[in-house]
Amino acid sequence: MQIRSTDINPEQTYKLLTGIVVPRPIAWVSTRSTAGLINLAPFSCYTIVSNKPPMIGINIGRKAGVRKDTSRHIHETGEFVVNIGDDTLIDAIHQSAVEHPPEISEAALLGLELIKGQAIAVPRLAIAPISMECRLHSVTPFGDTGAEFHVGEIMLFHVRDDLLHNGKIDTAQLRPVARLAGPNYATLGEIISMQPIAQTPKSIIGAKVEPQ
Repeated sequence: MQIRSTDINPEQTYKLLTGIVVPRPIAWVSTRSTAGLINLAPFSCYTIVSNKPPMIGINIGRKAGVRKDTSRHIHETGEFVVNIGDDTLIDAIHQSAVEHPPEISEAALLGLELIKGQAIAVPRLAIAPISMECRLHSVTPFGDTGAEFHVGEIMLFHVRDDLLHNGKIDTAQLRPVARLAGPNYATLGEIISMQPIAQTPKSIIGAKVEPQ
């Protein structure tokens, strides 16, 4: 089967891509409006952007051409927190995607405790095993539907003590959650460990290979 991108509308394209680009990690984003209203929502189009300074990026679309609360708050304050949920929080993550009026706090509605930010004014989720306090670096628009890629510099990492070993996160202990297409999620499953890729000695790079 072949599908020409010009033959399908944005909604059909979204359904297709979210079933192809899987699994996707979930950024559970908390934001704060200039009036002090707290918003919480999950986004699965996010990735690492830089390690010095540490930056992560989140793509946030629009609803009927209007910025979502998360994006609007980020534009207003220049701050946000990316919380990482584990497999015990799938229901809360899913429920926080429900659209509510701006004055409704999803965290309060779901009974999730908030902890005041230390590097920024936005609070983080107390229950999240990892949270990253971010300051907005840039926003780049893409496409025709108003989607914007928000890049934030991580000012402070909050990592549960048992997850960090020799500077590395114990992924099995973290038990992260991934998003699939539709209202479907995946847990970590089997971890396949491979040998580290050996670095190629500079002395053999570009060396002539004699025919056998």
